[in-house]
Formats: sequence, structure tokens, C-alpha cells
Amino acid sequence: MSDLSTNVENIAKVERPRAVRESISEMTEIVLPNDANPLNALLGGRLMHWIDLAGAMAAHRHSRAYVVTASIDHLDFLVPVRVGDFVVLRSSVNRVFRTSMEVGVKVWVENYRSEQSQHVSSAYLTFVAVDAAGNHLPVAQVVPETEDEKRRYEGAGRRRDIRRAESALRKKKAT
Repeated sequence: MSDLSTNVENIAKVERPRAVRESISEMTEIVLPNDANPLNALLGGRLMHWIDLAGAMAAHRHSRAYVVTASIDHLDFLVPVRVGDFVVLRSSVNRVFRTSMEVGVKVWVENYRSEQSQHVSSAYLTFVAVDAAGNHLPVAQVVPETEDEKRRYEGAGRRRDIRRAESALRKKKAT
């Protein structure tokens, strides 16, 4: 099958818009010694990996397609996470453009011994829906329903404009 006919079929497969709630994903990890540095604190790279996985789950759920990570915005680590803690990652699609989606991931640490929960980090990731050959696929629009979802939807548009402006500036400096 030619790339053109594959793309035509993919465009025809774009489905009805979906509510944000249909993309919500949650994953929980326990921090083990292999996940930590010599101070028994979670490695930043391990948390970044988990954030990528959590974001991909929301993007997969929404697009019902393979997705690849295109970018991740700024990431801060707000509190340390220790061996034995639970890390809870919650994600959902904030906005769909054409073939890309912004996904928000919020990370919490739960210490089950002290029954405390703290915000560890938040991240915005951009994923692109692709087929098995790597061709970009159009994605169904997302419908924000709550005030918080509407706020994140609008924010995603502003963040996309900033990302595009920064990318254009980098390209200009490279020439």
C-alpha cells in the first residue's frame, strides 16, 4: 500500500472528539534501591522515565494509536523521594492539535508509613500519534469539560505558541 493511500485511510479513521476524562491515566511505582542514588533518593532520570511512560499512557488512550515523545517542557524536582516511598503519576491530554497532543503529568510522593503526600513535579509533554511505519496520524479532538480542564486546554495553546517561537529562534541562531 502506498504512503498516500495509508494517509488517506488514516485521515478517514479520525474519530469523534473525546472528553479529557477518557485519557486520564494513573500509575504507581514503589521506589526500590535500584531506583535511587547513594543517598537513597530517587534518581531524577528514573522519575523522568516514569513521567514519559505516564504521559504516553494518556496519549495512547486518547489517540488509540502508537505515540512518540516529541518534547518535554521544563522539569523541577520539588521534594526528595526516598527508597520505600510510593510515586503516583497522574496524566491526561490537555489539548490536541492535528497529529500532536499536549499531555500534563503531575507527580506525587506518598509515604505510607507517615500517611503524607507531597507534590514532587509537574510536566508538559508533547506526543505525536504515528502508525507502524512512523507516519503521523491525525488525532481526535479533546473536549475539556471542567473549569480546570478548560484552563489547561487554553494554557496548552499558549505553551505551544511559546515552544514554536523558541524553536524558530533556535533555528535562526543555528544559521
